[in-house]
Amino acid sequence: MSKLILDYVYDKEAAHPDRVYLTQPIGNGETRDYTWSQVVGEARRMAAHLQSLGLERGDKIAILSKNCAHFFMAELAIWIGGYTTVAIFPTENAATIGYVLGHSEAKAIFIGKLDPTWPQQEKGIGDGPKRIAFPLAPKNDAPKWDDLVKQSKPVAGRPARQGDDLAMIIYTSGSTGQPKGVMHCFENVTRATEGIVKGVAFGADERALSYLPLAHVFERAYIECASFVAGGHIFFADSLDTFVADLKRAKPTLFISVPRLWLKFQQGVLKKMPPKKLANLLKIPILNKIIAKKILTGLGLEQVRLAGSGSAPIPAELIAWYRRLGLNLLEGYAMTEDFAFSHLSSKEKNAPGYVGSPYEGVHVKLSEEGEVLIKSPGRLVGYFKQPELTAEVLTEDGYFRTGDKGERRSDGLLKLTGRVKELFKTAKGKYVAPAPIENRINEHELVELSCVSGVGQPAAFALLVLAEDIRNNLSDPATKKRVEDELAPFLKTVNAQLSNYEQLQMFVIAKEPWTVENGMLTPTLKIKRTPIEAEAKPHLDAWFDNKKPIIWA
Repeated sequence: MSKLILDYVYDKEAAHPDRVYLTQPIGNGETRDYTWSQVVGEARRMAAHLQSLGLERGDKIAILSKNCAHFFMAELAIWIGGYTTVAIFPTENAATIGYVLGHSEAKAIFIGKLDPTWPQQEKGIGDGPKRIAFPLAPKNDAPKWDDLVKQSKPVAGRPARQGDDLAMIIYTSGSTGQPKGVMHCFENVTRATEGIVKGVAFGADERALSYLPLAHVFERAYIECASFVAGGHIFFADSLDTFVADLKRAKPTLFISVPRLWLKFQQGVLKKMPPKKLANLLKIPILNKIIAKKILTGLGLEQVRLAGSGSAPIPAELIAWYRRLGLNLLEGYAMTEDFAFSHLSSKEKNAPGYVGSPYEGVHVKLSEEGEVLIKSPGRLVGYFKQPELTAEVLTEDGYFRTGDKGERRSDGLLKLTGRVKELFKTAKGKYVAPAPIENRINEHELVELSCVSGVGQPAAFALLVLAEDIRNNLSDPATKKRVEDELAPFLKTVNAQLSNYEQLQMFVIAKEPWTVENGMLTPTLKIKRTPIEAEAKPHLDAWFDNKKPIIWA
């Protein structure tokens, strides 16, 4: 019988009990290390406590926490105890927390490291699920992890799960409405994770920083589950303020991020050194390696052998910029529904604008409409309580309908050309795909994020959020003039690459940045089109009548 993910964990507990596995910041610059023996030992004791609560096998247990060592331990405890994990994004509001807990029928919830918004979030939990508090949890009345672990005898042996047992339900981040519960079984989670480990050569000596939300499939697969299978040393970030220090402590060999953060890192560098000056220095043979190493060391990325970008499209020029610094930054493409096991670029096979080629064992084809169809070993079991939706997204021969439109080269490299459901028509009557246009706009150094829209309007247009350092200086007339002087010709450059019906009438500069807190971004920092467009709607007539290329909202 094939090994499942818990077997890999038990093997490490037996073979490397004293090897440090997790390093957790505990405040004031201090950290605590956990060995494999300690991690699995605490998970065994917590599994025993969960079993003492009278839960039935397969019951759902939620985790509401930022990334921390106890998230890993809790997931293992849930699995060892015979249950199914439901992780909730730690930034969700009370209504969404309540929805996920109710929909999943969670019988218990682990409360972990959270922001000061916890008192509001707590209202979403209600009186239903039994509560357990991690050591880093905000003040609450729930029984504490450390106390419960001390009181419980560990579950002994190697408690097994069946391949078709549900390991987790991952609730999507809701960029298109109410979150859907994506079910993954142990067989599919394990096979996908094995494929990722092999594909990125994740080794036992790997070092990684866990900071992207563990409730999202990207971090869950590439960091947590990959380390369950392959080993490695996982560090955690303490806070946004300590992020660079946390990164420098970890000295990661593998580092994954999302496009918005790669852009922020770049903007931080360019704030200290103008782009033209840096570009010229990197052209000088002796200086280029010294400058590049200094920049990567400043970011804490000097030992990274493989850097990945996922979760949303990344501008090709941004990838090229990092590669000029010597960082092996590769773009991948996957979904919650295939447990992040789909496509990855490689040193040998990559191209600007392409998201990579299929992992070994992943089959890909395009529908007659150009939709990307994928059959992955990590394919979802289905959507929880939504069999009709499951039937809708799977073809008769077992391929998952991604909702993305794409083109494939003969060597397997895939290029995404837009979302099937995001396509919209202007008054010109032809469909416009916003994502590829946004990708081009986001390459400009003054732009942090963009959203292309224009349903039923005379033409398409783009809403822009400016880079943070520019936003902070808009009271200076010279900065405002620079924005208009640079973006007006850039609009022409973008339009020159588009068909007539796709061309943008204007760039509209958003008044406020889009954030998770104001509902304009998902927890994984993807734009939420519906609320962005709803906020713009009352102003559209005035903007289009204005006729200027740059409009300040």
